[in-house]
Parts: sequence; C-alpha cells; structure tokens
Amino acid sequence: MRNRLSRALPVAVAVLAAVTVALPVSAAAATATAAVPVSRTAPADHATYIVTVHPGLDPAAVADAYGITPLHVYRDTLNGFAARLSPEQVDALRTTAVVKSVEEDGGASSFGPAV
Repeated sequence: MRNRLSRALPVAVAVLAAVTVALPVSAAAATATAAVPVSRTAPADHATYIVTVHPGLDPAAVADAYGITPLHVYRDTLNGFAARLSPEQVDALRTTAVVKSVEEDGGASSFGPAV
C-alpha cells in the first residue's frame, strides 16, 4: 500500500500544480477580456490578423502604441498578438520597423489544406 501511495503522490502533486497555475491565468485572461475598451477594438466585420513583432519587444506594448486592443498576446511560439484590424491599421503596422509581419488569421493544418 505504501509503495502505491509513494508512486501516486508525485503524479497528484504535478496535477495539482498544473491546475493551480492554470486557474489564475484563465481568471486573469477573462478579467482582461471583460475590461477591453470598445473604442480601441476594430468592428466585428474587420478581419482578425496575427501581428509578429521583433524578438525582445513586448507585443502588448506595441499593440498599445498603435491604439490596438489585442484579442490574444503571444510570447512563446511567436512574439506577437492577434487583433481585429482596419485596413488602415494593417497598412500602418506593415510599414513600421518594429513589426516583422502582419498576416490575416486563418486555419492551419499539418495534415493538408483547411476545409
């Protein structure tokens, strides 16, 4: 019995740690989303874009500098943000030196074309 408990305890601790870490992030994200000022968000009929900024720059700060409220901020796989952008915002971001790329968001698949 003790041997079984000693094997299960590390797994239980790891699961508890993962849940504890995930909950505050999710709650903070929900709070941040609820507090988004409408005047800084492009209308729903504008397309969503993924904006990649140069390494070392804070993507949230770049979005703020251009008056954009991001839908998501990415800092792990890529350094950037997703946001609904007007054509004018897309043009402005594409011509600035701090932005690497501005691409319209779309489906992605490693198994073939998106349907």
